[in-house]
Amino acid sequence: MIAAGIDPITVEVIKNSLLYASEEMGVAVRNSAYSPNIKDRLDHSCAIFDAKARLIAQAEHIPVHLGSLPWGLRATLNAIASTGLQMQPGDMWVVNDPYISGTHLNDVTVIRPIFVRGRGDARLAGYSASKAHHTDVGGAVPGSMSADAEDLFGEGLVIAPVRLMRDDVVQPEIVALIRSNSRNPHARSGDLKAQIAGSITGERRVLALIEAYGLEIFEGAIERILDESERALRAQLETFKPGRYHFEDAMEDLDGNPSVKIRVALTIAGGSVSLDYTGTSPQVPFPINAVYGVTLSGVYYVVRALTDPNIPMNEGCFRPISVHVPEGTFLNPRRPAPVSGGNVETSMRNADTVLRAFADAAPERVPAASGGSMSNVVAGGADAGGETWTFYETNGCGMGGRPTADGIDGIQAHMTNTLNTPIEAMERYLPIRLTRYEFAEGTGGEGRHPGGCGLVRSWKLLEGSGRVSLLAERHTTHPQGLRGGADGECGAHWLVRDGERTKLGGKVNVPIFAGDEIVVQTPGGGGWGKR
Repeated sequence: MIAAGIDPITVEVIKNSLLYASEEMGVAVRNSAYSPNIKDRLDHSCAIFDAKARLIAQAEHIPVHLGSLPWGLRATLNAIASTGLQMQPGDMWVVNDPYISGTHLNDVTVIRPIFVRGRGDARLAGYSASKAHHTDVGGAVPGSMSADAEDLFGEGLVIAPVRLMRDDVVQPEIVALIRSNSRNPHARSGDLKAQIAGSITGERRVLALIEAYGLEIFEGAIERILDESERALRAQLETFKPGRYHFEDAMEDLDGNPSVKIRVALTIAGGSVSLDYTGTSPQVPFPINAVYGVTLSGVYYVVRALTDPNIPMNEGCFRPISVHVPEGTFLNPRRPAPVSGGNVETSMRNADTVLRAFADAAPERVPAASGGSMSNVVAGGADAGGETWTFYETNGCGMGGRPTADGIDGIQAHMTNTLNTPIEAMERYLPIRLTRYEFAEGTGGEGRHPGGCGLVRSWKLLEGSGRVSLLAERHTTHPQGLRGGADGECGAHWLVRDGERTKLGGKVNVPIFAGDEIVVQTPGGGGWGKR
């Protein structure tokens, strides 16, 4: 076989070149982006796939994006095939339908098929893909993440797979469609251009490798790379205590009641792991439903976090893992359930739930629960001159205490890997002023290794009016400690108007006016071990 006979040094060169290419894609997106959410917060992810739509390299970007991209690419290809079409040389496709692309409407996925062009023919060699969070894609509220949306259509424009580029030419009518459904049309087209730049960068790097080594060697090296990752991950799973483990947690509904259950049964045996979510609550009419790709992302993230970080992340890492989520549950909902919060809040709780299920199988590796929320702030409106604006950010929380170290204060934990929005960017581009940004002292749970503290971050609207959607978890249920460690403190929201401070719920939409201040306190992490 070709794969068996390839020089191992060549395999290493191709493997590391692909990893660097995926990182370079991310740099191209970041440097070309218009919106602070992508340029400054880095809310985007990039990956490269082979001709069989198998993940072969991904950058160290956002776990919830990256785990869903392989599932989303396959679903996109199936959706295109169902219409009798297929990707052609010179194409680039765009999609944001969560039930196809795998996260939520704000995450726009751009896919470039990579063809090796010969004399009169072209052979598919792979795909270059990027996913980025666009701060507004229409819908009922600015930022497209309403805290109480009852269905997908209230969350914004739904884009089925469609050509963004044909014969290497951008299709202006598609760009116009996306622009016309956003409160920030200039940023939407600019961020699409950035994603185009990223995907073209990935294509160029893959084609350069194929030109250097030949397609046959390139494809043979891919088989070796995937097999090596599978062997390495199975060897890691063999070190876990085999058995069947269970854990259940609950998410908060619109009234703060912990009524939406996540139930997982974990089985570890023979270098493989399977998870069964039977018993999880049915889908709900508010936006914490998480499409299957998001749930899958949480599982992949946890397995990767508990094993060797030096194992390259690719399709080989997925082979030892199987996941069953009953259709119609809120972790695998049926269309058109609303899903904007599933990508952010439910992904975090799923990660903590799966980690806790592993706690007895790998007690020396599993931390206490993190703050368990991305504490989303989604805002927008019109300034005094009538110009519209939107703003989105997630906020760091307390990381749970770890078996060998304390938790970390105010960090983007688990399923998010973004930065904060720089104060300078907020105040330059938006009619707001940051009033407070500090650690929420004392919110981490006590323990041999205490949990990290959450944050307090607040800002004031300077002019005009608007609307804020706050979407968070752990406002009534505490992040749990582990091995005798204490629970972390809950998060909280407040609105300050005319000097009066009003507490808000964890999931709420509120109108705001000039002079109003929004205050967000994020949850702390649980402590690990008794003092």
